[in-house]
Amino acid sequence: MKKKCTWPFSLLAFLLALIVVFPLVNGLLGAFKEADEFWQPGLFPHRPTLENFRKVMEMLPVGRFFLNSLLVALLGAGARMAMALLAAYAFAFFDFRGKKLLFFLLLAPMMLPGDILVVTNYQTVSSLKLLDTHLGMAITSFVGASQMFMLRQQLMHTPRALRESAFLDGCGDFRFMFGILFPICRPVMVTLFVQSFINIWNVYLWPLLVTNRTDMRTIQVGITMLTTHDGTAFHLVLAGVALSLIPAFFLFFCLRKAIARALEEGAIVG
Repeated sequence: MKKKCTWPFSLLAFLLALIVVFPLVNGLLGAFKEADEFWQPGLFPHRPTLENFRKVMEMLPVGRFFLNSLLVALLGAGARMAMALLAAYAFAFFDFRGKKLLFFLLLAPMMLPGDILVVTNYQTVSSLKLLDTHLGMAITSFVGASQMFMLRQQLMHTPRALRESAFLDGCGDFRFMFGILFPICRPVMVTLFVQSFINIWNVYLWPLLVTNRTDMRTIQVGITMLTTHDGTAFHLVLAGVALSLIPAFFLFFCLRKAIARALEEGAIVG
């Protein structure tokens, strides 16, 4: 049997990956360049320095910004996954009138840009007296239609006979959900949690709108404080961006095996 020639596809994939990764690598290397070297041609810094990171930490309360972003991201991602699991369980195992219509209504927000809800969300959060609070920054992330959809698709592949057998042994819905389903869906849930965490961590507009105090700013909003009326110190901005990427890399590194397993299971199911 004649083997297919795969090297053109591998070369194309490598070039596409290079195009995607190059701006990130260029930005990370730019964080180690001195101010007078930043605009000179060349990818790698001639005199790598950590002075940019020291200046950023002196100019901004980076620790406080990190803590705010961490609390908001954990609260938002955790609540989103809990809501998604409960909704997915109901749509996968319960039969009730209007089930398909309700499922469609829950998925409808996926087709709309989130910015169109900014005004109404701000009015709601303001009326609830949640401005300048971590809950106010995280509350709009509590429901995620895409996470609910992905979990529902995963649970649809779970035989209903498994639930019936568990109920015969005395299990209730919550015990079955967290004792049996959760270990089965753990790789998918970990992947969706990481995705949600990173998305919430990188949000800029909403935390900017609902916070007025400097000590409540998130890291993404705090980085913009490095821009002054005199101009933008891009080497400092890139140093701040590099610092903001640390949690995402750390989270991905710690959970990479669960993410890889989820991707493998998704490929098998597909």
